[in-house]
Amino acid sequence: MQQMPVLQSSVAPVEGRLNRSLVPSLPAIRPDRLKTAKALVDKAVKLRRVFSVQGPYPVIRTALWARGWVERCLPHPVQRPPHYHGDEDDDGDDGDVCADVTERGDEGEKEENFDDMYELMSRLVRNETPYFHWTTRRDYIDCRGLRSDQVTNHYANVGTFTTKVGLCVNLRNLQWFDAADPDTFFPRCYRLGAEDEKHAFIEDFRRTACTSLLQHVVETWSRQGAEVGEQKAKTSTVEELDPEMIDTALHVCEEFLSVLEHGDIDVTAETAPTVEGQQWTEFLQNYYMVVHEGAVISGSGVFVGRCQAMLNRLQECCPQLDTDGLSNIWIIKPGAKSRGRGIMCMNRLEDILALIDTDRAMTKESKWVVQKYLERPLLVHGTKFDLRQWFLVTDWNPLTVWFYKECYLRFSTQPYSTKNLDSSVHLCNNSIQKHFQPSRDRHPAVPLDNMWSCSQFKAFLQQQGRGAKWETVVVPGMQQAVVHALQTAQDLVEHRKASFELYGADFMLGRDLRPWLLEINASPTMACSTAVTARLCPAVQLDTLRVVLDWRADSSAYTGGFHIIYKQTAVEVPHYVGMNLLVEGASVRRSRPLLRAFPAIQFSSDRTSPIEVKTRHKSSHQKTHAVAVSNHAGKENQTAEDTKGQLTSTSPKKMQRKEQRLRLSANRATLVPRSLSFSLSSPHSMLHCKSQAGRGQASHITRFFLPQTISEAQHKTSTQVFPSLQGPLPTLEILSLKPVTGNSSCRNLTLSSRRSFHRHHSFLCSNRQNMAKHKEDYSGEHTVCSEDRKQTVGR
Repeated sequence: MQQMPVLQSSVAPVEGRLNRSLVPSLPAIRPDRLKTAKALVDKAVKLRRVFSVQGPYPVIRTALWARGWVERCLPHPVQRPPHYHGDEDDDGDDGDVCADVTERGDEGEKEENFDDMYELMSRLVRNETPYFHWTTRRDYIDCRGLRSDQVTNHYANVGTFTTKVGLCVNLRNLQWFDAADPDTFFPRCYRLGAEDEKHAFIEDFRRTACTSLLQHVVETWSRQGAEVGEQKAKTSTVEELDPEMIDTALHVCEEFLSVLEHGDIDVTAETAPTVEGQQWTEFLQNYYMVVHEGAVISGSGVFVGRCQAMLNRLQECCPQLDTDGLSNIWIIKPGAKSRGRGIMCMNRLEDILALIDTDRAMTKESKWVVQKYLERPLLVHGTKFDLRQWFLVTDWNPLTVWFYKECYLRFSTQPYSTKNLDSSVHLCNNSIQKHFQPSRDRHPAVPLDNMWSCSQFKAFLQQQGRGAKWETVVVPGMQQAVVHALQTAQDLVEHRKASFELYGADFMLGRDLRPWLLEINASPTMACSTAVTARLCPAVQLDTLRVVLDWRADSSAYTGGFHIIYKQTAVEVPHYVGMNLLVEGASVRRSRPLLRAFPAIQFSSDRTSPIEVKTRHKSSHQKTHAVAVSNHAGKENQTAEDTKGQLTSTSPKKMQRKEQRLRLSANRATLVPRSLSFSLSSPHSMLHCKSQAGRGQASHITRFFLPQTISEAQHKTSTQVFPSLQGPLPTLEILSLKPVTGNSSCRNLTLSSRRSFHRHHSFLCSNRQNMAKHKEDYSGEHTVCSEDRKQTVGR
């Protein structure tokens, strides 16, 4: 007990020192600066000029500050694990998690320090709603919770054209949107995860091997000449192959043309193809030896004319024949990665299939995409390049596309060659080429930073005498390819009026300057890695703000380098008003099981004949109607003794009170039965009843047409009153009804529709065969009924 004060006194100074050390040293805020910041914040909030930027976009942040906007700093989003695949934006330059950290840090783009004034203003709007969002990824903010006046730089579900898989699949539907052939601007592409597309790729690879072999024969003899070729074939030590493989290639191409002309319609399933499994393996091995290893085909000069004629026919229906080349190279791309990661070039079918089989998970998800490589691109000083072209979408209905006037070229660090399949030769992504040093064999005119602006490229074309083709072939071709890609994805993207998105499309040029679309990237990189991008990237960001802020408010505003290349007519979309489901049709009545047959009961004319009450109305002009009515037997739990006691104990006073109540309703029109008959019959005895009807008796309308609940209740009660009877219930049949009005003795007969009347009269009928056995049990019951019948007839 005495140690507690000592412990407290020893701890108190330590706590005091810790608290003083945790107190942050905040800079002094001058009153005039605070007043200015509050004034600017109040004006920005009033004009709804609060924005948020997530990612290394200093140009966007600075431009909005200059426009009087105030930034609200949002917490950094949670980074996804590195193994994550399949996001719709993963195919963009900045679509990966590491794009903001690793790549941006390597390129020297750092987050700038906020000015004290802007930092103070940001604190003042920490509880305000941002009206402009610019992020690297769409999922950094909750887009579904945005209001209609909040602007964001992303659309939902753009992976339908910004991923390799999406672009591969959707461009096949171009024929439903425009009269254009995707094979004229997009290289052939297949998903290896889909079994049918995998087989289609194998057929395409084999067919391309045949066309490449034909081109090899023609080009070899046209380049060397017939005499030189024959002399080389005789003196060369290279292995000579049988010319039969050329004939096989010709037959395969002939079959392909026949299929294109629908000549295979009448071909039966039993018709064997020209080349089958093992023959294809041998053919491809010989093809590899000729094209890759330099083997010679003996006597190939005989086939030059046939090969050239076949190539001319193929040229008319295969627009990619010129770019296919001789090596049959295909590029394999993981569908969920960006910036050139995992991309490889291969020229052997077995190697491609083996690579796909090693990653079962990606194959199952159809993430592997194989695309025909453009083996004959346009080269600049013997070096391969591609173009990065920006375009902007501000609306999806009507589809509105803006095209930027400038683009830039990205060069490879190595001279181009189809013999070397290394990524340093064939992939021009800056994220790939920055890891390689320029080759000494590369032409010195190629820039060391591996980039050109479009102005420099146009000057190069001008030197070659093809400068005019930039405006007549290159630019129109790129614009058409972009519009076609967006048309096929228009119905799949979740359009939002207050959104926009900037994209970067990659193109290659053929030798004829025709542009070929490679892919479209969401969130294109804005890193100022070279002198070219340091000028163009800030410019395109500023011009994007001019379009989405200035032009939307004023259609005559200056939009910088952007201009509209496509705007379709708006399509009316019905408003969603919720589910309105309606089921139309007739109800189907459940079929009822057939009841056990029970013979109809016949009665003698004196004692056991059915009770018949015949009523004739004075108005003979009214029509009669037949209605079937079932009698009710009473409650289910009522025993036979209670029922008989109830039947025999009915007093004349009660009957008189019931008659008085019935007279009160005499003014109302009622349907009175003209003929009533009771009988114990079943649906199975209908034929018997109908046969008796011909003898003067009325045909029966059984209780088979009554509701099930009434029928079951009657059956249960009847088995209690008549323990010896097992089967269907007695039925009450009314053969004709006529409306009766006024005072008439016939209205007393409405007792038949009341439960009390049923209790007295519904069990009068019994089986003739059982009458003798139960005569004593039901004598009182028949006596009461006989008296009631006499009273009724007397009235």
